[in-house]
Amino acid sequence: MKRRQRWANSCVHAMWQRVQRAGEIVPGTRAAEEFGRLGEGSSIGFPAATLMGVRSIHVGERTLIGRHVTLSVGYGPGDSALPERGLVIGDRCVVGARTSLTAHSSILVEDDVWFGQDVFVSDASHGYQELGVPIGRQLGAHQPVVVGAGSWIGHGAIILPGSVIGRNVVVAAGSVVRGTVEDHAVVGGSPVRVLRRYEAGLGWLTPGGDLRPVRHPPGSSAPIAQAHPAG
Repeated sequence: MKRRQRWANSCVHAMWQRVQRAGEIVPGTRAAEEFGRLGEGSSIGFPAATLMGVRSIHVGERTLIGRHVTLSVGYGPGDSALPERGLVIGDRCVVGARTSLTAHSSILVEDDVWFGQDVFVSDASHGYQELGVPIGRQLGAHQPVVVGAGSWIGHGAIILPGSVIGRNVVVAAGSVVRGTVEDHAVVGGSPVRVLRRYEAGLGWLTPGGDLRPVRHPPGSSAPIAQAHPAG
């Protein structure tokens, strides 16, 4: 590569890094003031894919939201009937690049939830039973979604309307969640099934009987069964 090309390449990358830093949405910026809340230490990477209905979006403290993410509430920019808290993301969460959180009524992401990249979450789908109406115009019922504190949602997972995911749950990459997932479980598949669950006094058990012991937090002598009972 010629020296001029190397120089131009370096300049483009340096300028793009500066643009990304300058475009980041953090507390104190005008863009942040349009949100219902963007807590201290939180940030939304630049560029975003879609930010819509942001006055109904509430983000806690020290939450990191990656680039090319969609955060939306409602059916369009002109939707005036937005819920007050349509999309709520707690403290210390991580939302991976290209993830989409699309709320119409209520999506609640509790504290310390980490999403991989390309995750999709929605609280509404579509119908199909009216033969003369395009599918995209057959709006489905609003079914609130909850993702419990401390959970990990793997790369490319899909969380469908009405899903309630418990605390400290692992959702395997590429899984499709619909319905309720109990606390302290590892689930995967399409639709998901329980791959491993925490059994008090025993450890992490598969349906086939394979057991993994509980690992206690550093410096703690208390059994996990006492500190965080299942269920």
